[in-house]
Parts: sequence; C-alpha cells; structure tokens
Amino acid sequence: MRIGHYQLKNRILLAPMAGITDQPFRRLCANYGAGLTFSEMMASNPRVWHTEKSKQRLAYHQDVGINAVQIAGSDPQEMAQAAQVNVGYGAEIIDINMGCPAKKVNRKLAGSALLQYPDLVQQILEAVVRAVDVPVTLKIRTGWDRQNRNCVEIAKIAEQAGIQALTIHGRTRECLFEGEAEYDNIKAVKQQVSIPVIANGDITSAQKAQDVLNYTGADAIMIGRGALGRPWLFQSVADLIENSSITSEPSLEEKCGVILRHIQALHQFYGEEKGYRIARKHVAWYLQGIQPNSSFRQTFNAITNAKEQITALKEFFNLILLDKNNNVRTTT
Repeated sequence: MRIGHYQLKNRILLAPMAGITDQPFRRLCANYGAGLTFSEMMASNPRVWHTEKSKQRLAYHQDVGINAVQIAGSDPQEMAQAAQVNVGYGAEIIDINMGCPAKKVNRKLAGSALLQYPDLVQQILEAVVRAVDVPVTLKIRTGWDRQNRNCVEIAKIAEQAGIQALTIHGRTRECLFEGEAEYDNIKAVKQQVSIPVIANGDITSAQKAQDVLNYTGADAIMIGRGALGRPWLFQSVADLIENSSITSEPSLEEKCGVILRHIQALHQFYGEEKGYRIARKHVAWYLQGIQPNSSFRQTFNAITNAKEQITALKEFFNLILLDKNNNVRTTT
C-alpha cells in the first residue's frame, strides 16, 4: 500500500491514540510489524506547538519508520500552520483528526464534531493540503450520529481536496465505542472513492482483520484499542494478511520480557517521576492478557518509584513463570 510517495511495509496500521501512542509504544508496535504508526493527536493551537509536552508527543525514532503526525483543530489557517510546524519538526505524513469523540475535543468544534459541517471540512482539508508538500491523510467516523451518517459525502470531499488516504472508524460520534463497528459504511465509502481506504474499529485478532479486509474491500486496516497490552497482535495480523500464515502468540517468557523493556523505555523517555505514572495503565492492560484477576495491579499502582516498579514486575513475573513451569511438570 502507498500513501502519496511512501510505500508502506504492509497494510496493518497503528491508530493514533491520545496518551498512548507515544514514542516507546510506537517503536514497540513497529518492531512487531505495524506498517505505519501515528503520533498522539497534536492541537492546532499555536500556544502549545513548542511546549515540552508537544515535543514529547512529536519525539521520533528511526525504529518507528515513516514519521506520521496527527493534528486536530477547527480553524483552517491554524490547521495549515500547525501542519507546517510539524513538517518543520520532521513529520513525513500529516493526518487530520475528524474522528475523536471526546467531549473536550468536540466542544472546540474539533475531532468528530466537524462531521456536522461539510463546508468547514472542505476548507480545512484544502488549507492543509495547500500548506505542506507531504502527503495529508484524514481519519473520520461514519457520521455525527445515527441519523446523520455522512461518511460517503465526507470521503468525496476528502478525495477532491487532495487527501491521500482515508481512515474510517466504523461508528458515529454518538456511538462512542459502544456496539459493533459498522463495516457496511466503510464498504460503501470504498466503492465511492479511489483513494486508499483504511478500516478501523473492533479489530482484535488476525482473523477479524482478514474478515474486515475481505468484506469492506479496504486497502488496509488500523488497530487501536485491540493493541493495548497486546503489541504482538501486529505480528499475527501481518503474518496472516501478508503471508497467509498463522502465528501463535509469544510465549509467556517473551511477553514478560517485552513488558519489562516497555516499562523501562517509558521511565527513560518520560523521566522517572512521570514515567512511573504512565507505566501504570500499560501494566494494567498487559495484566488483562496474563493474569486478569491478579491483585498485583493494586500493588503495582501503589508504587511511586520507577526502580521499585521494575523490581516488583521482575518478582511477579518470576512467580508466574515458576508456577507455569511447575504446572507443566505435574501434567507431564
């Protein structure tokens, strides 16, 4: 799959997620096979462009591959300027957020709130495309609410404005993350435009990814919440879609090693004071797939020191690995 002049290594993308897709997580997912990853959403407000928080969100590493940055806002000229600033910082693809359902974003007429105003959508897309010489992509939902599913109209506007690829999360803003994704609407969009269409929503397994691609005819799929605590999902999806091979999940030993390295990377990236706080949510997601009913989460969340977090994780992993090995011996 191509986006503008960039050839992606595969058709499996990591969704931009606020507070999640920082540099350490993007590197991890890229190492497991994500063909393209996106930074966290950057506001178009010029007051935040050069803050320390923004610099962290934009931090890039060559392991990530193509440097794709997502921006959000509602003023066409501010969005154009934000795109230029991010390209100046090294962005190689600019993605425009018109899919975020969060109230604090929608109150500023950004994210999925823009789907209510197709004329403004057109102005923003045209302004950003004119402002930069890198490919510009767009992420949307199927509409604002169940009575106003206008993704086909928005897709046609995007194509005419020069957008190079369109991602569709198969829910309206009203749906938030409830119910099942609407793949029928993604399929309808794919049939109406010639630019690459990327299907997003409820993709939690390799087989589901294959089924969504087959049904919608989409050019690629994007994984968001399905990768939380499961970055290795990208490997199994890529193997099935690109090579028609089935890959088993990593061993418990490999998972424990990955988690430790990820948490250590968070401590290093954010500094110990902020890093141990960021680490808590990732450990909670990891535990869902290892020991969902474990009391260790409460123990871990009470720790207020980065080094103690690593020590606690090592001790916990040693215990569950020992228990696993003992169970293997008693059943053979």
